[in-house]
Amino acid sequence: MHSYLLEGQAKPITCELKDLEPISIILVNGTNYEPIWDQLVRRYHYLGYSKMYGPRVKYLVASQEKLLAAISYNRATLKVGVRDRYIGWDDALKRQHLDRVVCNNRLLILPWVRVQNLASYLLSKTLTLLRQDWLCLYGTSLFLAETFVDRSCYEGTCYKGAGWQELGQTQGFAKAGKVYIYHGNRKTVFVKVLDKRFRKQLGVMPDSRPLHMCKVKRGRGTEMMLFQPDYDPEILNECGITEDDASAVSDMLQRYLDNYQPCYRRSDQKRLADTFIKGLLSDLERKSIEPVALRYSGIKGVRPMQMFFKHSTFDDEKMLKIYQNELASLIADEDGMLNIDGSDFPKKGSNSIGVARQYCGILGKTENCQAGVFIGYTSTKGYGLVDRRLYMPQKWFAHEYTKLRKQCGVPEELVFSTKTQLASNMLKHVIADGCFPAKWIGCDSAFGCDREFLESLPKSCYYFADVRSSQLVFPGMPEMQIPPPKATGRKHKYERPSFPPVKVADYAVDESTPWQRIILAEGAKGPIIADVKCVRCVSCYSSTKYGNYVVPKEPVWLYIRRYANGRIKYSLCNAPEDTPMEVLNRVATMRWPIEQCFEECKSIWAWGITKPAPTKPGTGICCL
Repeated sequence: MHSYLLEGQAKPITCELKDLEPISIILVNGTNYEPIWDQLVRRYHYLGYSKMYGPRVKYLVASQEKLLAAISYNRATLKVGVRDRYIGWDDALKRQHLDRVVCNNRLLILPWVRVQNLASYLLSKTLTLLRQDWLCLYGTSLFLAETFVDRSCYEGTCYKGAGWQELGQTQGFAKAGKVYIYHGNRKTVFVKVLDKRFRKQLGVMPDSRPLHMCKVKRGRGTEMMLFQPDYDPEILNECGITEDDASAVSDMLQRYLDNYQPCYRRSDQKRLADTFIKGLLSDLERKSIEPVALRYSGIKGVRPMQMFFKHSTFDDEKMLKIYQNELASLIADEDGMLNIDGSDFPKKGSNSIGVARQYCGILGKTENCQAGVFIGYTSTKGYGLVDRRLYMPQKWFAHEYTKLRKQCGVPEELVFSTKTQLASNMLKHVIADGCFPAKWIGCDSAFGCDREFLESLPKSCYYFADVRSSQLVFPGMPEMQIPPPKATGRKHKYERPSFPPVKVADYAVDESTPWQRIILAEGAKGPIIADVKCVRCVSCYSSTKYGNYVVPKEPVWLYIRRYANGRIKYSLCNAPEDTPMEVLNRVATMRWPIEQCFEECKSIWAWGITKPAPTKPGTGICCL
């Protein structure tokens, strides 16, 4: 038989079953024939060969020195819902007697053997031998055999012919390490009773109810949904996660979402929220409510999810606090930076809360959109978004918007606030809370050019604020004095600076201050190189006290960087004069992560489609 395999004499065998007599069924465990069994299964079985652990029996089948088949039985699968209901045992009884159930994990009729009813015949014969061999090898008497048939490949006819009973389908999970992952390939479960007295011996009765009528563990449906391996491949690639790690990601996602259980009033609220989060991380082309609900809940799940986002009264402030504590435990650092930035979301309709024709940064023009103000946090340990506010345009507080405000659930006590006022209030709250210690506050030019906003910042932090190229500064601290009177005309009433301010752009072309080429940071595509100028100057502001003239405020650093594409950015920083250049270079890069947060979040949301409205105007979009 061994020489036959090595010589590759796989000649077709087509005859009647009776013509193969006598058929030899050989137990090959631990014999010289076991490598032959392994080689045959590896080469010809559609599932291939994988090492079996625990109790197992391998049979080779031959006739007249010609190999016909390879069959094996292994320990039973731990969790099979339809089998467990058929037996009628509970978890405790199953742990005690699972070793009396065996699984037919491989049945291979060699591809050149075409003999009708051979598979059914061998199943019956091997089960007869198995009961005795298993008892001799492992000292256990078997009462049931099980197997799993992939109906996309086979119908299971041979098992039916051998008297096996079809119970139903698996739930589509497979064990990977210590967790179960959802692969979606449900298999049909067949069983064969080897000892008809087993229920009497166990003292159990079968559960004859259909699968959908049986009591399911609370939250099981959500768990199955979370473990579906349908993550967006771009998200996995960006995070450096392979498909082999997907099961661990699902397990982490489930544990993370369970942290927010106290925020919901009912279990169905958590199920709907978890479902939507999974949809955002999935490979769906459109990640709005309807496609997500259709994939994970079917057509009947669309309406409940819509109502969840429109009317649910879960505690989003508690949710935000849990999220902030979780984030702070990972990245909080005394030298961190709080970043203020705005982000806009294009909208098609006009009925979404806060939507209006206004400047949309993502499109670079005035367009129909919603606008938000966000706080991010950056440290050497990582970065993340911390808080958020939805900007409500002033026209939304006009009388003609009364009906729409009511439809969108706008609180009656809400009043108009500018974006800088929203940002200032958020900062005060975050700093007072103490979760995110910060030495720096960063902002873009929309906030950095607002002197009132900079004045509102806490004095315990230094700001690093982007400004426009037209921003005025004084080269040094001027004296404030009343100009001498002219020969004719009225006398000057207000003090004026002794010399005029200049634009920050003037420093970029001033050759007396040379550029320094440095590596600001290591990017995804290599080092980020920029030419940098850093000079000491004096910030200024317009004051009605001095007749609307620009007057000096405080000494600051003007930090200018020019990138390879020619783009120049200007920033003002009120750090002390003895601050090292290396520190300013590092702080300049600490503003970038909030932009990265927006990019990552918007790629998940796939902006440009219809999305759920924020839960509360002026207090934020749900932090999940």
